[in-house]
Amino acid sequence: MTPRSANPVEIGLTAAVVAMRGDAPQILVARDSLPMGPFDPLKHRTFELGLRTFVAEQTGLDVGYVEQLYTFGDRGRHARAGDKDPHVVSVGYLALTRVADDDKKLAGAGASFEPWYRYFPWEDWRDGRPAVLDKTILPALNDWAKLAARGSAGVLPRRERVRQAFGADGLPWDEERTLDRYELLYEAGLVEEARRDGRQAALNRAKQLPLGEAMPLDHRRIVATAIARLRAKMKYRPVVFELMRPDFTLTDLQRTVEAIAGRHLHKQNFRRLVESTQLVEPTGGTTAATGGRPAALYRFRRDVLAERPSAGLRFGAR
Repeated sequence: MTPRSANPVEIGLTAAVVAMRGDAPQILVARDSLPMGPFDPLKHRTFELGLRTFVAEQTGLDVGYVEQLYTFGDRGRHARAGDKDPHVVSVGYLALTRVADDDKKLAGAGASFEPWYRYFPWEDWRDGRPAVLDKTILPALNDWAKLAARGSAGVLPRRERVRQAFGADGLPWDEERTLDRYELLYEAGLVEEARRDGRQAALNRAKQLPLGEAMPLDHRRIVATAIARLRAKMKYRPVVFELMRPDFTLTDLQRTVEAIAGRHLHKQNFRRLVESTQLVEPTGGTTAATGGRPAALYRFRRDVLAERPSAGLRFGAR
């Protein structure tokens, strides 16, 4: 009989809570980290209920839509190399809320919503190709790729992984590969978390590159997973409406989709897409908040959920 391991394991619950503020997607942080806490089977009937409790206690918010993302359990991805504390297996969740502007309530709990592109500046293409890609990221990754021209058995060579993840050498940029890109930057030692975790590739570098703001523990990895999931899911499920006001203009909707995807969409093509999916219906009202002619207001048509199983905004590739 194999003896049990003496190393304790804890289950942690971590939330990537997303909201919109203007044209900027936001991530909720509580004292510089994502809302989190240890699962207690005596207090929490389910993981999700435990997670909702931690978010409410640490930020003052009651979140709406919640779904499980992934289980993060890699040994060594923590703040202290050689840590002997119990190994934490973190169950990450994506949560969506319309609440992003109650700064007083959030501040009272020591929490705030922060723009997610502060942590991932290379992911925002709305003003064109981010300069940091060609100036900093790709040269550093190409140097890293040259150190191992071929991958181990069954693994793509580093150069090919860079091409596919970052759309190099003429390949298209795939906005859904947010996590792949962050993992490559971590593996290559180009983000602060890799140096903090004692990764040799980072320690071999003379100085750390300023590639977005670092987060504690595995939290930037969890946010990257949340961004990738949301970018993919809004194409086949109407989750984007969890971030919208009850009534909105088509321009509001397009800007929200663009902000999450990190790229611009053709206005007329987007409107034809919205009309063909029958995801929205007019409220009969208008708004003059746009500054020009009054714009028609729409709302999410919830009947679509019963009409077809896959209802989203399937905008095309770049």
